[in-house]
Amino acid sequence: MGEVVRWLAFDIGGANLKVADGQGYAVSAAFPLWKEPGKLTDVLREAINQAPRSDHLAVTMTGELADCFATKQDGVKFILGSVQAAAGDRGIRVYLSNGSLVDPHLVLQDPLRGAATNWHALARYAGRYAQQETALVIDAGSTTCDIIPLDRGCPVVGVVDDLQRLLSGQLLYTGVERSPVCAILQTVRYRSEECPIAQEWFATMQDVYLVLGDLLPDRTNQNTADGKGATVEAARTRLARHLSASVSQFSALDARVMAEQAAEKQQEMLARSIRSVVAQLRAPPSTVILSGVGEFLVCRALARLDYSGDCISLGAQLGLEVSRVAPAHALAVLARESVLSSAQHNNGF
Repeated sequence: MGEVVRWLAFDIGGANLKVADGQGYAVSAAFPLWKEPGKLTDVLREAINQAPRSDHLAVTMTGELADCFATKQDGVKFILGSVQAAAGDRGIRVYLSNGSLVDPHLVLQDPLRGAATNWHALARYAGRYAQQETALVIDAGSTTCDIIPLDRGCPVVGVVDDLQRLLSGQLLYTGVERSPVCAILQTVRYRSEECPIAQEWFATMQDVYLVLGDLLPDRTNQNTADGKGATVEAARTRLARHLSASVSQFSALDARVMAEQAAEKQQEMLARSIRSVVAQLRAPPSTVILSGVGEFLVCRALARLDYSGDCISLGAQLGLEVSRVAPAHALAVLARESVLSSAQHNNGF
């Protein structure tokens, strides 16, 4: 059968770098590609060195959309160049939305083929949990939500690029950490009155879910609107700024009331997109597969829709850290299975 190939998969976004080996190793690290593209090679090299030993890299990305790049094509080329510089003597394969893993030089000839394919890798992997029925994969991340239909275990690929996916409802650009509160709410109930909120990047949905207890506090996490820690008290201060209020004017109860309104509105947004995708299916989904740091958001959106079918949580199946980097985990598994399948074929199996 030959020597076992050790894969390490990267899902390279504009704000987060996700790494997995498909066997339990899973890391999500904040990296603002849009601010520091020149550091990407070093960050990738460090991630490779910290991960279990690998001899091949599998790559998918969404960071090509970062506004440090003039075009998405430029972004794909830059990211792949950084991967090649960091890889050393490791082989590299790039995932395409047709399910193939190809050499980087093929993608560099037509860069958009390698843009934003992580959702497809996740859907192909998740199909093993719903092989005989109509299903949905819903990945709720820090920045976006993917709502991907499956039919008998295979992605229903009527749309491919992110513009088409936005139009179809399969991509919803809202998430449980990075989305600004002012992108969710226009006004908020403040005690007995309705108050317009400041349309400024003062707080994010991470602050909302810190206040509500859905995300765990982390004083060392300073990927927040004001660069202060991800704590409940700091979240309250950030939310207060949306009302031009001092903390003395904005109690813990005020923060909770505001957070509940923002969370409810985000649930409505996701429920609306799910309803739109379901309307395009040949039959209602009998299974929904959940992944991402925002699995809790998906559960609440489904409850709004009175969904009564099966729910399979990748967080419960694989662990919360793996669920958070589900596309990278999926890609590593698919790469390994592709090599095993090829080896078996070559050996007459």
